[in-house]
Amino acid sequence: MTDELIARAAARLTWIRSRMALLADVRERFAESQPFAGHRIGMSLHLEPKTAVLLETLAVGGAEIVATGNHGSTQDDIVAFLRDQGMTIFGARDDTLEQHHANVASVVAAEPDILLDNGADLVAGIVAAGRGAQIVGGTEETTSGGYRLRDELADQVPYPVIVINDSPLKAIGENKHAVGQSVVESFMRITNLMVPGRRFVVAGYGWCGRGVAHYLRALGGKVAIVEVDEIKAFEAALDGYRVANVLDLADWGEVFITATGHPQILGAEFFDRVADGAMLVNCGHFPWEIDVPALRALATGSTEIDTAIERIDLPGERHVTLIADGRMMNLAGREPKGNSIESMDLGFLLQVLSLEQVATATDTLVAGAQPVPDSINREIARRMLATMKADR
Repeated sequence: MTDELIARAAARLTWIRSRMALLADVRERFAESQPFAGHRIGMSLHLEPKTAVLLETLAVGGAEIVATGNHGSTQDDIVAFLRDQGMTIFGARDDTLEQHHANVASVVAAEPDILLDNGADLVAGIVAAGRGAQIVGGTEETTSGGYRLRDELADQVPYPVIVINDSPLKAIGENKHAVGQSVVESFMRITNLMVPGRRFVVAGYGWCGRGVAHYLRALGGKVAIVEVDEIKAFEAALDGYRVANVLDLADWGEVFITATGHPQILGAEFFDRVADGAMLVNCGHFPWEIDVPALRALATGSTEIDTAIERIDLPGERHVTLIADGRMMNLAGREPKGNSIESMDLGFLLQVLSLEQVATATDTLVAGAQPVPDSINREIARRMLATMKADR
């Protein structure tokens, strides 16, 4: 079975690798410069094909890799392939949340000196273990992790962490266009329902929320926005969306999609009001934006339709449909594809060049969370324009 998994992953990666031209270029340079020689990189990030190409690139640059995925999104064939390449990989797709936490602890226990984090789980583990002194620095992929670094973990991180999500390139290329496209495509694939004419409520008008709303409306969906930031709400209104409180939209929306990075956006009061038959979807990193425990506590019964669709019965002869158990739908749902290959080529080039700066020019950075250096953003923008042949 393991050999079959490795063969399947190898076949998939042949296609993925061929479409990631930016990483291909930097792999050639890293093979000579070896910026990560002598470093052990600990990673907590979705283990799927595009991430495998990222890890290959770091390994070509001399890094020893110790990694785990995120809960519910790990792809077992990719794990088998990476292990076959000599990397230390923890985790499987059907891991429980408790096992996922144990996997993160295993990466921390391996004593990496550079971190590639997603949601700040590794940084939190390093803080709890009191091992911050051994860390050279790292990167953080997400909005949610950036919030943790600047709030929960503020003043506890004595090394630089470059927040990839702060890059305008990631915001535009990956969050708005790639997340927007993949969330809408995943909704259509998982539910087999049409978008045109359906009423959608998108909670959050950050870059991901903007993208989801944009692609829903482009396909004919009716879209309302929930946003607590007055300026973003104003922008959403000028962009032509209905803007209201989530409770006021509870009996209007047919599909509710959370994209905020914050917990309990859809909670008990919302569940008391939501219209019969509504669908609940999350595309944020953590499975906390929909308060699934509160929903289950309120439920009078449930039926698993398939691995990604669950009917949950509520008082008053109502029901809602929960997609992917409230986890990130485009990576934790059935037949996960995630963001487009080209967008992750761009996003992972941000990762590797930022990690290169951490490894080779730490003195140019400050302790704690910080944005991607402007020089890296501009270099990658030039490379991406050339790859796209945008002048033609």
